[in-house]
Amino acid sequence: MSIPSRRKLPIGIQTFSDIIEGGYYYVDKTPHIHRLIEQGKYYFLSRPRRFGKSLLVDTLCCLFEGREALFHGLYIHDKWDWQKRHPVIRLSFGDGVLTSRSTLDSHIRHQLQQHRQRLGIINPPPELISNDFSDLIRRAHEQHGQRVVVLIDEYDKPILDNLLEPKRARELREGLKNLYSVLKDADRHLQFCLLTGVSKFSKVSLFSGLNNLNDITLDAPHSTICGYTDEDIDTVFAPELPGLERRDIRHWYNGYRWGSQAVPSVYNPFDVLLLFQKREFAPYWFETATPAFLIDVLKERGTYTPALSHWEAEPELMSRFDVDDMATEALLFQAGYLTVKQVEEPMLGYRLYTLGVPNREVESSLNQALLPVLGVENAPRQRKTLFDALRQHDLAALETHLKALYAGLPHDWYRNNPIARYEGHYASVFYSHFAALGVSVTVEDASHTGKVDMTVDFDGHLYLFEFKVVEQLPEGKALQQLQEKGYADKYRGQGKPIHLVGVEFSRERRQIVAFDVAAA
Repeated sequence: MSIPSRRKLPIGIQTFSDIIEGGYYYVDKTPHIHRLIEQGKYYFLSRPRRFGKSLLVDTLCCLFEGREALFHGLYIHDKWDWQKRHPVIRLSFGDGVLTSRSTLDSHIRHQLQQHRQRLGIINPPPELISNDFSDLIRRAHEQHGQRVVVLIDEYDKPILDNLLEPKRARELREGLKNLYSVLKDADRHLQFCLLTGVSKFSKVSLFSGLNNLNDITLDAPHSTICGYTDEDIDTVFAPELPGLERRDIRHWYNGYRWGSQAVPSVYNPFDVLLLFQKREFAPYWFETATPAFLIDVLKERGTYTPALSHWEAEPELMSRFDVDDMATEALLFQAGYLTVKQVEEPMLGYRLYTLGVPNREVESSLNQALLPVLGVENAPRQRKTLFDALRQHDLAALETHLKALYAGLPHDWYRNNPIARYEGHYASVFYSHFAALGVSVTVEDASHTGKVDMTVDFDGHLYLFEFKVVEQLPEGKALQQLQEKGYADKYRGQGKPIHLVGVEFSRERRQIVAFDVAAA
């Protein structure tokens, strides 16, 4: 199969016509779009930042406006009635930061007025915003003879930008609720409606009355509506692959999944495009998409960081997100720091989701950000020391380093932080320190005899860690469990040296008091 010629990389471009007319790579999402339009009318889609939501909205806009020339060669071209052109009202809250109800109202009025002028509606708008919006929809339908398409992008951003100020966030939520409430009563004038955003606010708080929205966030048929699949990388972007290790691309950036493990996982487009341009691996998405409040929330709630790799949740918890009630699972999942790893239905109608970090980029970057929260000072220097010990496979140096790491945790930190109440703090520091380095870490690594607390696979060596918390004196039980349970058996066929490390923490001394090592 011949490799297609190289094209321009659409970094940061959210305008469909620019991509098609400008000679950029484009992954055809029109099969998903066609399925949406054929199967329903009102949709809601949640995806993390920089995942292509705005490009999806713009593509829909061009399609309903009948801009046929842009769709030549795409899946939907010969399946669409190009004679019908619908008036499109597209509202976006992606630009700027709105910090009051008055600025929100002004922002909405400005967009509605622009649409009146563009659609040729000369009647003066009503005084109330809700009336203005409903009047615009009705008159656009009457004047153009076709039902209206409403597309709302970043529907939740005004609230998310103000989550650290709950009173202000509630005011903005009420302003948006006032706008969105119009859509249900406008049904006879509407052809299609899509709202996109990062979070899924409860219908009671934000979509009161708009109970006909079909939330497709976790629907398997639409799981790849945003993002790039492995097939996309290997075909559309084939000219960019030479010189890059395909396996590393997958480990670093793939792994986002919305739906069961049967659906393909996807890459964040922003990551992949910058990798292809810069030709080096880096946390491109994390550096630009992490909300400032996230780390503070995890600190306040004393999050047990090893759980980030294996977090069980019910669907209701994953979508429980509001100004006054943000479930940790919902915050991490909707922001893109956890993704679906497995879906089980142990009883009809009851689904259980297993969440985990999607890839190496997120695991490494998130844990780097969390180390200062856990009390680790000078984290970059600490990572360098850890790397040197692992690269030399020097377990004595590793023991010395880790004891120094725990000795350096500020005494006041234990007294002032909620996580100090949890014995899991010791394991959180341990896990996050290794994960921040970017090595392969598996927590609660299962075998037929049980689960080892943590496995590290680095540079051809395997390290199996078992943790125990003791009052003061070492007891030797951690290494004993590793040996008696035969945790190393599942790895013997790999031909790698296997190191068993029993680590015991003293609750009283807040330090590692045993670091027992044996070869498997």
